[in-house]
Amino acid sequence: MRNITLAIIALFMCSSAFAKQKTISLKIIETSDVHGSFFPYDFANRQPRQGSMARVSSYVKRQRNAGNVVLLDNGDILQGQPTSYFYNYVATNDSNIAANVINYMKYDAETLGNHDVEPGHAVYDKWIKEVKCPMIACNVVNAKTGKPYVKPYTIIYRNGVKIAVMGMLTPAIPNWLTKNLWQGLRFENMVTAAKKWMRVIKQKEHPDLIIGLFHSGKSGGITTSEYEEDASLKVATQVPGFDVVMFGHDHTRDNEMIKNVAGKNVLCIDPANNALTVAEAQIELTYRHGRVIRKNITGNLVDVTKEDVDSAYMDHFKPQIEKINNYVDRIIGNFNNTISTRDCYFGSSAFNDFILNLQLQITNADVAFNAPLQFDASIKAGPVRVADMFNLYRFENQLYVMRMTGEEIRKHLEMSYDLWVNTMKSADDHLLLLSDTRGDAQRLGFKNFTFNFDSAAGIDYVVDVTKPDGEKVKIMCMSDGRHFDENKWYKVALNSYRGNGGGELLTKGAGIPKDSLDSRIIYRSPRDQRYYLMQEIEKMGTVYAKPNNNWKFIPEEWTVPAAKRDSVILFEHKADAKDEK
Repeated sequence: MRNITLAIIALFMCSSAFAKQKTISLKIIETSDVHGSFFPYDFANRQPRQGSMARVSSYVKRQRNAGNVVLLDNGDILQGQPTSYFYNYVATNDSNIAANVINYMKYDAETLGNHDVEPGHAVYDKWIKEVKCPMIACNVVNAKTGKPYVKPYTIIYRNGVKIAVMGMLTPAIPNWLTKNLWQGLRFENMVTAAKKWMRVIKQKEHPDLIIGLFHSGKSGGITTSEYEEDASLKVATQVPGFDVVMFGHDHTRDNEMIKNVAGKNVLCIDPANNALTVAEAQIELTYRHGRVIRKNITGNLVDVTKEDVDSAYMDHFKPQIEKINNYVDRIIGNFNNTISTRDCYFGSSAFNDFILNLQLQITNADVAFNAPLQFDASIKAGPVRVADMFNLYRFENQLYVMRMTGEEIRKHLEMSYDLWVNTMKSADDHLLLLSDTRGDAQRLGFKNFTFNFDSAAGIDYVVDVTKPDGEKVKIMCMSDGRHFDENKWYKVALNSYRGNGGGELLTKGAGIPKDSLDSRIIYRSPRDQRYYLMQEIEKMGTVYAKPNNNWKFIPEEWTVPAAKRDSVILFEHKADAKDEK
């Protein structure tokens, strides 16, 4: 009898314990680097596009119907499509479309991206006020007050679960953007800031779950004594406390579980760009007596390109879509011939030289630098519309003129071509510096970023690909026949990204100290470079763009066949892969 009584008591105690134990499931969904991909239509190319927030909206609505969802955006939403440009710079009295999309989809938090800072205070301060969810970035600091410019973190509740989300932005902003765009701000080292605010969150909030929302790539990028551009994995590893780190900026899909220095698992996940994929953390929290005793976390990258377009979303934004269409469809000129960035990688090209020549014409500089800002873009022969300008010149860079010596010009080009071309040992080698980077939306088969592949106008030169790095470029003369002198000062036209140190061609390449760049700038355009290119095309009316033929790769008996082989690898294989999809 006594044994039966003890068994009943034990069973009661066990049942009571289980009654106080429960498991709650939720999903954390992240978008990142949307870059104006709000609608299933490419306004620059005037054709349907995959992905877009219209499809993400359908997916999110279905997930919300199924359970507890937290929706986060990781920045770089203000730039990329004519949609963004129109609301940043043209329809400035309207609410920014990026804010409208975030509000319509009921995001729970958002952080800043570097391209969100690029339009300047007038644009992003207005946008921040219009976004209804918390804007978070603990390492973006108000220089006057020493406090975060936006909220450092936010607390979200789902079905009793207390979730802390800490935001951060890559601190490499000063390497890309002129100071007036971020005046009054400073950008702290990510590890330092994360440690500081992790202590605050743990001591003050005692959350059940801590999420990092970082607009910074996995690893690499620009590295200085003060910070690293891409430090998300470093933060996840070195700052204990994060359960999930959702990141972006590098446009590369990633989904991995790492162990931090405390031996705890941290899910690190990145959905890449253009609203083609969302990153999803599936979480199960087991509670006993109100405390979390177990966390089961898995990551999933969800392709949304096959999702139905959310018709209610499209109906809601119909007036904005009509405004954008009217803007981008305006004809500004006519091109007699088709030009393509594909030619830019193999020699003097009509596409790049058209931009370079207009830079020289607008500024009256001696030399101009420019790189293809898109891997594979073209302007078709025939009527040219405002939409086409976003293929001709992708970013909202200003136009600068800087003072550089002839030696600095050569060294700048040396680094550019070292990033771009192989050192050929035989006729069978690659001309270009290729790599297996097809999953990287910024490299697409190259080892390095194509937007750092500067070539020049105003000078005649050759690039000997048999020479070692740093010795490939030989400048013969100015293109008007004048002598080129490495000891002479020249006026050089280039975009603001490059002039502020972007790509490090001026610093590591030309050898100009970073803190001296500003003093070298003798002209800054009031508006973005695309605006001036559009003005020039309207003045010209009809355009026949042709290459300057002021530079080439040598020895041609090697480089010409190698160029044909590498072109097949980059572009025909790319087309095959697209067809297979």
